[in-house]
Amino acid sequence: MGDPVDSPMTGVESTIKEELSMEIDPPFRENVATAEDWRKALNKVVPAVVVLRTNACRAFDTEAAGASYATGFVVDKRRGIILTNRHVVKPGPVVAEAMFVNREEVPVYPVYRDPCNTVSAVMRRFLLPLKLHVLDLKSGLLGNDSGEKVSILAGTVARLDRDAPHYKKDGYNDFNTFYMQAASGTKGGSSGSPVIDWQGRAVALNAGSKSSSASAFFLPLERVVRALRFLQKGKDSYINKWEAVSIPRGTLQVTFLHKGFDETRRLGLQSGTEQMVRHASPPGETGLLVVDSVVSILESAWWPSSFTIGAGRCPCSCEWGSKWCLQILTLVISCTDPFLVITQFLKLETLLDGSVGNTIELQIERGGTSMTVNLVVQDLHSITPDYFLEVSGAVIHPLSYQQARNFRFPCGLVYVSEPGYMLFRAGVLRHAIIKKFAGQEILRLDELISVLSKLSRGARVPLEYVSYTDRHRRKVYDFNYCLVALLDIYCKKSTHFIMLMDDDIELRVGEGQQSVLVTIDRHEWYAPPQIYTRDDSSGLWTARPAIQSESLLLASGTNGTGLGLNNQTILSCGEPVHMEHKHQETTSGRYASADGVVADGSVHESGDVKLEDPSTMENAGSRDYQGATAVTTNASLAERVIEPTLVMFEVHVPPSCMIDGVHSQHFFGTGVIIYHSQNMGLVAVDKNTVAISASDVMLSFAAFPIEIPGEVVFLHPVHNFALVAYDPSALGAAGAAVVRAAELLPEPALRRGDSVCLVGLSRSLQATSRKSIVTNPCAALNISSADCPRYRAMNMEVIEVDTDFGSTFSGVLTDEQGRVQAIWGSFSTQLKFGCSSSEDHQFVRGIPVYTISQVLDKIISGASGPSLLINGVKRPMPLVRILEVELYPTLLSKARSFGLSDDWVQVCFLPDALLLSKKDPVRRQVLRVKGCLAGSKAENLLEQGDMVLAVNKQPVTCFHDIENACQALDKYDENDGKLDLTIFRQGCEIEIKVGTDVRDGNGTTRVINWCGCIVQDPHPAVRALGFLPDEGHGVYVARWCHGSPVHRYGLYALQWIVEINGKPTPDLDAFVNVTKEIEHGEFVRVRTVHLNGKPRVLTLKQDLHYWPTWELIFDPDTAIWRRKAIKAIDCSSV
Repeated sequence: MGDPVDSPMTGVESTIKEELSMEIDPPFRENVATAEDWRKALNKVVPAVVVLRTNACRAFDTEAAGASYATGFVVDKRRGIILTNRHVVKPGPVVAEAMFVNREEVPVYPVYRDPCNTVSAVMRRFLLPLKLHVLDLKSGLLGNDSGEKVSILAGTVARLDRDAPHYKKDGYNDFNTFYMQAASGTKGGSSGSPVIDWQGRAVALNAGSKSSSASAFFLPLERVVRALRFLQKGKDSYINKWEAVSIPRGTLQVTFLHKGFDETRRLGLQSGTEQMVRHASPPGETGLLVVDSVVSILESAWWPSSFTIGAGRCPCSCEWGSKWCLQILTLVISCTDPFLVITQFLKLETLLDGSVGNTIELQIERGGTSMTVNLVVQDLHSITPDYFLEVSGAVIHPLSYQQARNFRFPCGLVYVSEPGYMLFRAGVLRHAIIKKFAGQEILRLDELISVLSKLSRGARVPLEYVSYTDRHRRKVYDFNYCLVALLDIYCKKSTHFIMLMDDDIELRVGEGQQSVLVTIDRHEWYAPPQIYTRDDSSGLWTARPAIQSESLLLASGTNGTGLGLNNQTILSCGEPVHMEHKHQETTSGRYASADGVVADGSVHESGDVKLEDPSTMENAGSRDYQGATAVTTNASLAERVIEPTLVMFEVHVPPSCMIDGVHSQHFFGTGVIIYHSQNMGLVAVDKNTVAISASDVMLSFAAFPIEIPGEVVFLHPVHNFALVAYDPSALGAAGAAVVRAAELLPEPALRRGDSVCLVGLSRSLQATSRKSIVTNPCAALNISSADCPRYRAMNMEVIEVDTDFGSTFSGVLTDEQGRVQAIWGSFSTQLKFGCSSSEDHQFVRGIPVYTISQVLDKIISGASGPSLLINGVKRPMPLVRILEVELYPTLLSKARSFGLSDDWVQVCFLPDALLLSKKDPVRRQVLRVKGCLAGSKAENLLEQGDMVLAVNKQPVTCFHDIENACQALDKYDENDGKLDLTIFRQGCEIEIKVGTDVRDGNGTTRVINWCGCIVQDPHPAVRALGFLPDEGHGVYVARWCHGSPVHRYGLYALQWIVEINGKPTPDLDAFVNVTKEIEHGEFVRVRTVHLNGKPRVLTLKQDLHYWPTWELIFDPDTAIWRRKAIKAIDCSSV
């Protein structure tokens, strides 16, 4: 391009530019600062900057539980005060440590959290403080950017009036303040870092950044200095205990934005008012404060004490229902007492903080009309919750002003910060507002606690809640009811004023209201409900019982649904059932009164018993069913026969018991009733639906519209099925008459080409069936281990058919008469993509019923195993003898290639060939060893690749042959529990005796929680990997909890704890004995071994205040999971 050509307008443009330019007066000194000046400043600042490692022990308000790291800096060395961001310290329970540049680590605790601005102070005795100062233009940021210690970032402040950044729609957001903006490119970990000038003075607090750019946002320090002075006055020196300091903070429950004069003119600002504001404001003022959002009349917890229902006027004397005090887009001009033009957030906040509980007079403009209103300034701390209820893992507390702004709900309503188990099981998610519980209106947290204290364990009661994400459905309530209810709560407080909404917004409570069923925990999955209260003197949240321990009692009947409140409607199966003032006798010999109190009675049946033959009852039930059930015209005979035997399962696993590698908290599936009598019913279902015994099972019957609880009584250690018991008396007379057991047909086994009927239930409990052809009756499963080992079917042959209903449909395979030949069950697997990614997957196959029939026969005839209380009666449960070896089939042609002699091939092949003339082609295979379960009796005897040719001199070609040989050992008392195996190993035939193992059907029955990690004995899926540490393998870490010490220090799952402080922990008992000796706050040295065999040593700090040590044990005498405290501290002594 050529040189620019001068024009006559050049001089004019230059003059205009000179008039519009703004010069900083006086020029800042740092513009001439040298590198040596910055070096000196950094040397002075670095010792005062600390790394803060925080553990949010519970979800609370806007924050979830978790561990994080950030930055802080010392602002008072004598009193030991560190300044950092609010989102670093968190609004709820937190445990934190500060680490200095010299690697000294000291514990710290919060002494102040600002309810709105991102300011928090933590305390401990320190060395060198930073001085807080006014802003210089050139600045540097010193912190721990992206976790890198002592990261130094340079930047130039570009803006001083940036709006407060918006972080999350349902989380913490700052408001009513200006921020500074600079292109420093900070990332995570630098929150709370000081922004310093060349003299080493802190001029701002780093708060956040924009991920899509290099922009960083700094908080000015004017209000920080004010809070610091209050803290310094509250305690002249750090001696023994910090005394809580009250820092006045006022609010109108209004969010303001700063808008330029160009936009305020469009909003109706009068020209005379603009001139007055410009004249009264400092030079350079460019706008006014505009109301952005208002907490309205039914969205506010704070009612004016002078307001009278039906008076028709509010305290500012405006007409009820016409124009209210502050609305969106209202311009705030000044405070007239004393007269003060308000154009900046700092002036407004200073005014409000100094007027808490007093009335201020504001001059505003709305739509070109000037108005004067009198408003009462509310205490901001009064609408900031400082306590919460913890029940069944849920965290519930009054709705804070922060979330009330986000959700447009009243402050103080009952807010679910974390749903835990009980509420999540009912479908209540985080951020829900509880409106009604067990038929009672809930407007305060103590009302919820009062209702909860009257419910018995196992009770099912309705709960109504509202979520901010579903506001389009609205229920209009009676105005007087809403008004009186809110006045009853909030008019007891100090005088307050509310901001109301526009005329055309209808009065409402219960937007998007939803109703669900909540089941009170029958088992002791969690500690009793507790109230945690914040203590700013100690920095801890102290716990106390929320209700009396005897209030939550066991519900009526071992498997009963439980009782609720007196004369309350308790939903049992979608139908209301009114509980009368009568005592009801249950099958367990307990008596339940209408108030939910359960009194122990004598058990009519006890000890080891044999079950009666249910044929008479089944026949009667069948006749009743045929007369009561309408027959679908197009339903097959098999569908009509099998429908009253089908049951829909809904299974929930508590997060505190996510053991045995279970991969989900919620499962659905279909089971079939295999036994039904007056005292007990048994349902068979796959283990991808009922994976562990530590779970809550609900059963919905296809024959009768009722939902009742079930109890897991048997988990087969190898085969993919579980048995769940239910109480037939819970069905009622009508239900027990139509529900019946299916007829099992274990023999003859299905063959290729057989016609079967696939029958199952849809989610709407509608029976669905289709005819299919068996394509492979003996397909061997080969499921690889998941990343987190969990139950996987092995040593099983399943049935494949030509057509089904998809991978989520389960049920049964029957013949034309409706006799069950196989369970159509679900299997869990994991599809892996590459080296790092995987995806859970499930498929369905047929499980032959011969093993289920054998287990059922042992239960009916009276097994010789351990007793289990089922419906109030102790019944012996069977033991299963198995060869703990994982096998897989290999074709004889492949076996010949490995050197197997022709004699064995003929032995395996010729007998089968004789059958080929009359039957379908059969297996031409030999079983090979894939691996032995670690710790089994076969571990050191069999090797990978061994071919199992014969057991007790009898050739074997399938898994069923080995199972039969194991079961035959139980028939003779003189045997030593060993099998005579003929194996082929490296070209040689070897005769070897291999021991078998006896397992029960209880699964894992003991769980320990220590420092937030869940430990257990290694379950079979872990042992199937073939490795257990030599140092000890009885303490396996199955899960860990967010915000716990193990989260903070990195003791994660999938490893064994083999030593604690140098002491071996070979089993759970030894582990308990060692951890009992460790006191609260002590550092612990832990030695672990990972699943891959890699050893590791780490340290962690035990926290018994928030994370006591406890264990959960299944008690077979009561059929209840009992929680027992191992080591904890008394919060009253803290």
